[in-house]
Amino acid sequence: MNQRARVKHEKTFQQRLNDEALHLRDEAAALTSGKDRKLLLKRADQAEKASRIDAWLSSSGLRPPT
Repeated sequence: MNQRARVKHEKTFQQRLNDEALHLRDEAAALTSGKDRKLLLKRADQAEKASRIDAWLSSSGLRPPT
């Protein structure tokens, strides 16, 4: 069986998500109103939400359900 190639990321997952959100918003700003722009903004929102969820899940204040 082949082994998967491992990738060593220089940035954290949250940083990569935030960078992706900024990149998507920049692309959307270059477009006029329309379906493509709306899709890019939606993907940017999803990346920002994923970043916030990751921060919440990795926080020290998070308690397991009882």
